[in-house]
Amino acid sequence: MIELNPIGFIKNTRKEIRDDHWGDIESEIVLTKQFSPEALAGIEEFSHAEILFFFHQVPPEKIQIGSRHPRNNSGWPKVGIFAQRGKNRPNRIGSTIVRVIDCKGTHLRVKGLDAIDGTPVLDIKPIMAEFLPKEKIVQPTWSHEVMIDYWDTTPED
Repeated sequence: MIELNPIGFIKNTRKEIRDDHWGDIESEIVLTKQFSPEALAGIEEFSHAEILFFFHQVPPEKIQIGSRHPRNNSGWPKVGIFAQRGKNRPNRIGSTIVRVIDCKGTHLRVKGLDAIDGTPVLDIKPIMAEFLPKEKIVQPTWSHEVMIDYWDTTPED
């Protein structure tokens, strides 16, 4: 048994899960009361951070453990849940690299976090060039198609 407790929660304007248009979303990560501002000291010196979060609105019965078409689009190949970044993962853990905007006390403002308001945050890690891939990143064509509008900055409805 692994027990995880949120270190904070996300505050932003996105109230419901949607697949696309995350580019302009600014979020505030508010740490829980157990943390003091010391926990975030120095994070603003990094341009980017990786946010690990829990897909809390995915019901257990929607979890995928095998393969499926990304976004249920039969035009894309059926691939395993670990060969895609869908939210219906076995442990419902999400991960996104975000731009750090600023940090005030126990509040971290970021841009490009694809998680909705109220999402529990599991961890925050600074992005260091030494941890990024050294080789060219290779991915299948369908994955580029999935992402065409993902970071689009089209205003929300």
